[in-house]
Amino acid sequence: MRNGLILLGVLVVVIGGWLAFGQAPREGDPRRDTGEDGIVMLAADWCGYCRRQQAEFKQAGVEYVAIDVDTFEGQRAMQALGAHGVPVTVIGQNVVRGYDTVRLQRHLSPLGYDVYRAPHEDI
Repeated sequence: MRNGLILLGVLVVVIGGWLAFGQAPREGDPRRDTGEDGIVMLAADWCGYCRRQQAEFKQAGVEYVAIDVDTFEGQRAMQALGAHGVPVTVIGQNVVRGYDTVRLQRHLSPLGYDVYRAPHEDI
């Protein structure tokens, strides 16, 4: 009987994890619209790191959509991603939280963007 309960418990955990992993992004989640190569930045006018990242993206010619977190759409996106601070950048299906230039470049490189890497440097 005990082995049966343990097996049942394991099955519940495995099936629950599989169902959670296989779910589509929640309503308001920018990943619903980014596909594999779209870029969305959740930002705020009052955020210095957001302004810096936006300027760097502009200088490098990165095509992206900016969503102000102080709007309904921005608040809904932040909630859907479980985010609490900005900037949050969605690159394809990858979420980069904060001004993390290494992770940003790791996901931007396959799209052909060199924003945070010196020409001779490899990541």
